[in-house]
Amino acid sequence: MHMVGNIHIMGIVNLTPDSFYAGSRVQADVALERIQSMLEEGADVIDLGACSTRPGSPQPSLEEEWRRLEPAIKSLPLGVKISVDTYRSEVVKRVYDTIGPFIVNDISAGQMDEKMLETVGRLGLPYVAMHMRGTPETMQSLTDYEDVTRAVIDYFREFSLKAQDAGIKQWILDPGFGFSKTLEQNYELLERLDEVVKAFPERKMLIGVSRKSMIYKKLGITPDEAMPATQVVQFAALEKGATWLRVHDVAAAVNTARLYSAICLTR
Repeated sequence: MHMVGNIHIMGIVNLTPDSFYAGSRVQADVALERIQSMLEEGADVIDLGACSTRPGSPQPSLEEEWRRLEPAIKSLPLGVKISVDTYRSEVVKRVYDTIGPFIVNDISAGQMDEKMLETVGRLGLPYVAMHMRGTPETMQSLTDYEDVTRAVIDYFREFSLKAQDAGIKQWILDPGFGFSKTLEQNYELLERLDEVVKAFPERKMLIGVSRKSMIYKKLGITPDEAMPATQVVQFAALEKGATWLRVHDVAAAVNTARLYSAICLTR
C-alpha cells in the first residue's frame, strides 16, 4: 500500500446495483475481498461509493445509501485509507462517527447539500471537490460552455473561497471528466489540463476517466473493452500534471504510473 512516486492510486469499489461499469459493482459481503485485492495490487486509497452517479441515474434515499455503505465501513481492515463517494453531509457524519477521519469525495463540491462544506470543515476532513453542473439526472443537458477549461478554472476559484469560509484546509481538485461535458469537451479539457493545474499550484488534481464513455464511445467499444485505452488517457493526464488516479483497474493504473515515472520524471 504505497504511492507510485508522487502518484496516488484510488481504487473504486461501488456498493451499488447500477454503476455504469458492471465489473466494479460489489455487494458489501464481497467488498472486503475486492478491497484486499486492490490493496495488494498497489492502491493506497479505497473509494467506497453507495450511490451511482452515472449520467441519468436516479438517486437512492439517504437510508438506502447508508444501508449499502455501513456494512462495508464496519468491516474495513485496520489501517486502510478510504474515501467515501457521497454528496450527503449526513453520510459524512455517520461514516466519521463509525471509523473516524477519511477523505470525502463529493461530485457536487457541496452544491447538492448546503451543509456539506461546513460539515467537512468542522470535522477537519480532506475533501475531493469535482466540477459538475446540475445533478447526475440533468448534467448532460448543461454543456453550453463558451470555453469549458475556463469554466472549470472559474468554478474552482469560486469553490476555493467557499472552502476557505468553511474551514476546509485540504482539498483536491477533480475537473469532472464525463460530468456535464460533451465528448469533445472532455478532450478539449484534457488537452488544456495543465492550465487548470497551473491556476491552482497549491492543489493536487484527481482524474477519474476509468472506462468512461468519453473513451468507449470515442472508440466505438464497450466499457469492458476500455481498459487499455483508459491507460492512454491516464498517462496523458499525468503528463499534464494530475497526481491522483481514480480507477477500476488498480494493477494497470500502477503500471501506468510506474511507466510515467520512468519516462517523464527522469528527463
